[in-house]
Amino acid sequence: MNTLSNTELPDAIELRNVSQSYDGENTYIVKGLNFLVEHRPNAGRFVVILGASGCGKSTLLRYIAGLQKPTSGEVLINGHVRTDKDIVSMVFQQYSSLPFKTVLENVMLPLIFKNVPNKEAKKKAMEMIVAVGLEGHEWKYAKSPLLSGGQLQRVAIARSLISNPNIILMDEPFGALDTNTRFKMQIMISEIRQKLKTTVVFVTHDIQEAVFLADDIYTMKASPGELVQHFSIPLPQQRDRSTKRENKFIELVNTVEDALLSLVAK
Repeated sequence: MNTLSNTELPDAIELRNVSQSYDGENTYIVKGLNFLVEHRPNAGRFVVILGASGCGKSTLLRYIAGLQKPTSGEVLINGHVRTDKDIVSMVFQQYSSLPFKTVLENVMLPLIFKNVPNKEAKKKAMEMIVAVGLEGHEWKYAKSPLLSGGQLQRVAIARSLISNPNIILMDEPFGALDTNTRFKMQIMISEIRQKLKTTVVFVTHDIQEAVFLADDIYTMKASPGELVQHFSIPLPQQRDRSTKRENKFIELVNTVEDALLSLVAK
């Protein structure tokens, strides 16, 4: 599938004919893959990639984040070939906070690295802590059992968002959470994304989660990894618990599920 249906909107992310091999190009994890995500000014975009384990979803995120280079092909950010100066925030499935620092210190880190004065960094960090629902926990160390799994992921999300990035990547960030906490996190990230108008690329195995969050869903097959189908999700921007009970939502979940099952059957 070629996803390069370019329009007049500015490009946020482009993977151009990327391939990945770890054995001297005898076999490929990803081969000849094209992927384009455009900025929607004053709206943002939430793109979800769905697929079986090992199909290369996380590899695509690592390309975009600059954590890995493809064997061949190009990675472009904001219309130019990716460089180390391109800052893209990423939230991992594993808790990534520094346990020897407090919640406040963890959230402040990106601003400290940018040499933002301490007083200003602390003020902005507290605003983000309030936004992700961690007010009252700012002086706790960012580790279990002082914080729950959901709270630790809120720390990671606050730290990723504090510098107001144009692009944020999320690699199964809610996979280890219980159902209730997971839904609360889905609501939170949806609301924050709408406020920041940012571009999000989100990897998950959860079809309901994908439909609930996404503007666009791409399904991905393995051996080698390839994007095979695109779904535009025609749901309102404002989504809540009632969204999951609507017939349109249930129909979309069933449609995407059928598409994923057809990949397994092939």
